[in-house]
Amino acid sequence: MTEAEAAVTEAERAAAPAALQRLIGGFQISQALHVTATLGIADLLAAGPRPADDLAAATGTHPRALYRLLRAVASVGVLAEDGAGAFALTDLGQLLRADHPRSVHGNAVWTGYPTVWGTWQHLRYSVETGEPAFRHLHGVDPWTYREQHPDAGALFDRAMTSLALQQRDAVVAGYAFAGARTVVDVGGGQGAQLAAVLAAYPRARGVLFDQPHVVAGAAPLLRAAGVADRCAVVGGSFFEAVPDGGDVYLLSRVIHDWDDAQATAILRTCRRATGPDATLLLVERVIAPDNAPDPTRFSDLTMLVMLGGRERTAAEFGALYAAAGFRLTRVLPTGAGVSLLEGQPT
Repeated sequence: MTEAEAAVTEAERAAAPAALQRLIGGFQISQALHVTATLGIADLLAAGPRPADDLAAATGTHPRALYRLLRAVASVGVLAEDGAGAFALTDLGQLLRADHPRSVHGNAVWTGYPTVWGTWQHLRYSVETGEPAFRHLHGVDPWTYREQHPDAGALFDRAMTSLALQQRDAVVAGYAFAGARTVVDVGGGQGAQLAAVLAAYPRARGVLFDQPHVVAGAAPLLRAAGVADRCAVVGGSFFEAVPDGGDVYLLSRVIHDWDDAQATAILRTCRRATGPDATLLLVERVIAPDNAPDPTRFSDLTMLVMLGGRERTAAEFGALYAAAGFRLTRVLPTGAGVSLLEGQPT
């Protein structure tokens, strides 16, 4: 080892504790962004920079305390401080605006919500038992909880729409829906993903399918996208039946919510509705096969803690498809952190 190499190694060794401390303190960034989003700071800065005192008056917060929050958020590149106590949005910070076309505002608010944040504190319970901590804490699954607590349900729906906004263009760009006359979006929430598909393919019709109380709020989004006249909205349970007659059955971030037995049951329900030429298309994260940085592996822990579900490798998806009567034909990565998993009936 040369003297220069030894110096680099020693420098890395000296920097290692600080690097690990930054990882340990990652929760601080999550909470700071949650509070920033909940206060609507990005929307208040949409027209340009504003002093911290002005923002404090607009949000009803303590001026100095808010300044300290904004200064911290600026240090991770979401805001920029001008040196005189005024703050502006960076390109990254623009995504925290509620009205941004690729907004992550809903997800930032939901991630710090007590039922999510508080459940993550019980990760050890899930690791020790293999069971979701959410049910252990609240006595019901998250779907029942959100139905019983409409405020939490509304926040969750906004978060799911936020995630759909991030991936919807990548899904449309990454898959050719040109031959589809009817796209059935199973578990499609309030329709953000399906609306993007229908807008890009004006000859296609859509069916939005989810729980009745979820799709009840879909009309404004579908109207705003100009596709309401080509989209039927149907409520029900994908464990019982899904609408038949579709050319493409689209399930976006649905299967990862469930363990293998339940995921297979959902796909078998879809199989009963599909004709021999229909396509099953899942939009899911796929776990990378190496040890490279992979947010999907942490999303997998969220599934464990909250739902008892899981993220999967491509091979594990292939096994699910086979168990449900499909053949996995292609895995198409996108630039949005998700892949398109295409399957055909066997």
